[in-house]
Amino acid sequence: MFDLRKMRVGIALLLAVGAWGCVAGDGAQERVQFAERTRDAANGGDAAHLEWLRANYAKTEHAVPMRDGVALHTIVYRPREITEPLPVMLFRTPYSVGPYGTGEYRNPLGPSAEFDRAGYIFVFQDVRGTFLSEGEFEVIRPLALKPKGPATTDESTDNHDTIEWILRNVEGHNGRVGQWGISYPGWQTVMGMVDAHPALAASSPQASPSDMFIGDDWHHNGAFRIMYAFSWLSRNARRRDAPTDARTGGFDYGTNSGYDFFLEAGAASNIDALYFHGDVPAWNDFMEHDTYDEYWQRQNALPHLRNIRHPILNVAGWFDTEDFYGPMSIYRTIEAGNPGTENTLVAGPWLHGGWSRMLGDHLGCIEFTDQTSVTFQREMQFPFFEHHLRGAQGWDPPEAFVFETGSNVWRSHESWPPEGVEQVPLYLGENGSLSFAGAGRPGGSDSYTSDPNNPVPFSAEERTTLGHLWKVEDQRFASARPDVLVYETPPLDEDLTIAGPILADIFVSTTGTDSDWVVKVIDVYPDDAPDSPFCDVPMGGYQMHMAGEIMRGRFRNSFETPGAMVPGEVTHIRIDLRDRYHTFRAGHRIMVHVQSSWFPAYDRNTQQFVDTYRATPDQYITAEQTVYRGADHPSRVTFGVVRD
Repeated sequence: MFDLRKMRVGIALLLAVGAWGCVAGDGAQERVQFAERTRDAANGGDAAHLEWLRANYAKTEHAVPMRDGVALHTIVYRPREITEPLPVMLFRTPYSVGPYGTGEYRNPLGPSAEFDRAGYIFVFQDVRGTFLSEGEFEVIRPLALKPKGPATTDESTDNHDTIEWILRNVEGHNGRVGQWGISYPGWQTVMGMVDAHPALAASSPQASPSDMFIGDDWHHNGAFRIMYAFSWLSRNARRRDAPTDARTGGFDYGTNSGYDFFLEAGAASNIDALYFHGDVPAWNDFMEHDTYDEYWQRQNALPHLRNIRHPILNVAGWFDTEDFYGPMSIYRTIEAGNPGTENTLVAGPWLHGGWSRMLGDHLGCIEFTDQTSVTFQREMQFPFFEHHLRGAQGWDPPEAFVFETGSNVWRSHESWPPEGVEQVPLYLGENGSLSFAGAGRPGGSDSYTSDPNNPVPFSAEERTTLGHLWKVEDQRFASARPDVLVYETPPLDEDLTIAGPILADIFVSTTGTDSDWVVKVIDVYPDDAPDSPFCDVPMGGYQMHMAGEIMRGRFRNSFETPGAMVPGEVTHIRIDLRDRYHTFRAGHRIMVHVQSSWFPAYDRNTQQFVDTYRATPDQYITAEQTVYRGADHPSRVTFGVVRD
């Protein structure tokens, strides 16, 4: 069994430890401190390491031809002195492999500085149609239909051709290639796993999306993530005339309030005429595909994850605002369809990619005690690649390394979810109560008015981009709104640990013909909770967002064929709130929110069964929303409870 304590022996933690202060409402300060005070400490890429890299690695740049003749810009870093064949680490990205020029170096080269000092050959590539590579970029380019012709290309064939070029043209390798990436480069890693080159010996897709309509960057359960899609596409998906090393600057919103910006813009289809002017083709593509049609289905990576034989280290962050569905679904799909393949899951208390650029000892106000990113980098990620690419000993992983928030400990399990969890429902009750014993209680209902012209904000912070901390943000701002239903348990007598998927089943009605339904699960701290050293928010009564998800009502039965809701008719809505591993401590309370907007993280629902993307101002109507409870309509949230 893999032993974390043994792996700590002999590892020097040469870290410049500094607290990342998070002050609510100060997004600029958050980003500056995030970049300047944690990245170097987390992955070892400080100034001294950069000088060491210059002295010990040689850099070359190449135009690597693909099977259709398109050349992809590729940078190779090789140790200046190679005394034995070395493994290769491959990284493919649309975000630039710069700095360009043989005198300018990335820092670190590998996922963390341990790789650089161990001695690897590193290969970085601008994917097709980005930066200095030729060709045309297509956002989440679908895999080509089989059978593929000899000149047919997609990201899988480009990955294959790149590895073949490495084996033929880069001296000093041992014939084994590893690949890693976070977010879009994580998706590139997944594409490399499909029809993989025989030399690909280990892959670590990290925070990779899998399905952009069901649960990743662009939509959750059909609800459009307008704020994130706007910021990402405006920066990364504009037309270009020719290869370039220039980056696209961030969009100038002209305001600090994304809430006001997107409210004033109106329906999503207005964005092109107002701001993009045909320069972002993907945005207009999205507007033409408002259901789970072939456009989105062909982008789904999961059906292609067959015949995977090399080892996989799949990494997720519990509080990832962009791609948490992706890694969990990728893990489960590989597990189900590839028996015998080493398929290890790591899930930690991180935001999107936080394990690579922050210490991981806290997130916002929430403290985790352990420097979880360092633990992952040095005791999981590095040994994984060392073992499979170099043959080093000491890697005997469990099925899952998972960090249990609340109690703040790493756990190893031979399955995920762990065996023996008991499915326990928590029922919505009268007077805002929550109870594990509420199944047979008399029926009742609670109502609120949902106004799409005054939607519930996803965050109390004024900001123009989605940000990273709202998944652990204090929810007291939302609890105070009249359009949010609040249910709460008494203080817990003992710790309660949950593991695996959280399911919400709510019985609702609306006076409209469509509606969004949002369910959040919140960990409420005791009134006497000590304050956090990482923020200025009082922790007494803090309402930590622990899990939450949205369902667009029209998709409640089918993502391919939406259907209107019938006004006044009681309707069952099931929402998968995704996996968590969390302990509600004794003295804490469990809270549940039910609401009908989460703006502008998600676009507004008109509350009518009309084309949401092209709605006119008069089509956004107020609706009366009712949530039913009791024996006949047992609205509830179901946890997998870990019993001792």
